[in-house]
Amino acid sequence: MVNYWMNLLMLAAESQQVIALRMMKLAIGGAPAHEEAGRMVSEKIAAAQGAALSLMSGASPESVVRAYRGKVRANARRLRR
Repeated sequence: MVNYWMNLLMLAAESQQVIALRMMKLAIGGAPAHEEAGRMVSEKIAAAQGAALSLMSGASPESVVRAYRGKVRANARRLRR
């Protein structure tokens, strides 16, 4: 249970980092910002569908949080380049 809460806390912190990086990219504007906006929306839809499917098929909330963290960390790495 402690791992679940720690993962949830880390997800919140990492998500804030991705939000800040995305906002900087969007503020710059241009084609990269337009692509990022589209990517952001499509990723959120896919992540929500994946989480719902996982939960409906019996996955634990902890596994869903771990999966989200993986996606958030990948976004942070990509946006930091």
